[in-house]
Amino acid sequence: MAASRSEAKNRRLLRQLWSQILFIAPAILILGAGFFLAYQFVRPAPPSRVVMATGAEDGAYHAYGKIYAERFRKEGFELVLKTTAGSVENLALLKDEKAGVPVAFLQGGIGRPEDSPGLASLGSLYFEPMWVFVRAATPPRRLTELKGKRVSIGPEGSGNRAVALPLLEANGITAETAQLLDLGISDSVKALESGAIDAAIIVGAATSRTVRTVLGMPGVLPMSFEHADAYVRRYHYLSKVTLPMGTVDLAKNLPREDVVLLAPTAAVVVSPEMHPALIDLMLLTMKDTHGAGGYLESPGEFPSARYVTYPLEPAAQRFYERGPPFLQRYLPFTVANLVDRLKVMILPLLTLLYPLFKILPPIYNWRMTSRVNRWYKELAALDDQLTAHSVSRKEAHERLDAIEHSVEQVSVPAGFASSAYTLRTHIDYLRRKVDGRAKDEDAPLAAAN
Repeated sequence: MAASRSEAKNRRLLRQLWSQILFIAPAILILGAGFFLAYQFVRPAPPSRVVMATGAEDGAYHAYGKIYAERFRKEGFELVLKTTAGSVENLALLKDEKAGVPVAFLQGGIGRPEDSPGLASLGSLYFEPMWVFVRAATPPRRLTELKGKRVSIGPEGSGNRAVALPLLEANGITAETAQLLDLGISDSVKALESGAIDAAIIVGAATSRTVRTVLGMPGVLPMSFEHADAYVRRYHYLSKVTLPMGTVDLAKNLPREDVVLLAPTAAVVVSPEMHPALIDLMLLTMKDTHGAGGYLESPGEFPSARYVTYPLEPAAQRFYERGPPFLQRYLPFTVANLVDRLKVMILPLLTLLYPLFKILPPIYNWRMTSRVNRWYKELAALDDQLTAHSVSRKEAHERLDAIEHSVEQVSVPAGFASSAYTLRTHIDYLRRKVDGRAKDEDAPLAAAN
């Protein structure tokens, strides 16, 4: 008997569970359809690997690239650094869709935006002054002093060469009036130290090891541009900056006097193939890496929307105007990126969930109570027949037994059990009425046929 009651209880529980599953299934299907449709508008996930063109292995771009790569690694992405001859080659790689290089360091003044309509800048990073180191007894002041000398201007494809040539030509220094050599940075330093060349033009940050080394060379002096203001007026990608005496090394007093320099800026430029999420990560990396400033830059001055050659990428424009996106200020980048990608799904899902949550509870309540209340119609009809003496005692008992048996099979959650027990009370009332023991009414029944 106990086993039978247990089996009956289990069957009721299974019926309740199945009933609830059938009830919520349409809502789940609606939400699933809404989720599927909304997902079609979700941006693709960013690639786990991206290639960035830097420069020569002994240059500042490659050194900063290593810092960037470490930050990307911490966020779960691989930033592959591609060494190049410099900014000119980097620009060519960005413009070549087959090269697979969507981001690169680029020196200010390299290329023209109208020739590369798809490229956009993420901002400038720091001043990258053009150093003119000359073996001389007195500090040089003008580029015209290089006439007839052996001058290293950097290899083909380097930003160093691209910046130096126009300024030299404007001063009458060409392959006909001087010996222009295409040495790399390391070779230029060695040749300058040994006396194999008379001058070297090197574009690099004031904090670089190369600049420190050459500033300390005996008999080698940096040029302080006498016509710096004129150059800035003629070449808008250049800025006039001053490196105060002793800034690089106070103990050795390097430089030995204030030096006026001409400086383009280093920048990060992207192609249309760069994923938006990786643009955000690149901007955060730039801010963390260059925000502290340097010998020529004030803290917070860089990265900057100023001094850029190519149009600013819209995400970068928002970054400089409003700061990092809201989610990235408080969440890890990967989490913020996932939420940002899925936010397009939130509004349509809320649009579906709100009416479902408003409609489902009343429907659920109605459905549960209707399982019980549907039997009241038969009880009311039987009660009317009893009052009209149009049903026999035997038939009335049979109908009440059938109703009671059916009610016992009704499965409702515990919250609606009171309705089922109330129905059973009313069934018992009619049964007593049939037996002639109802308190409110004791009407005779019609004689059995």
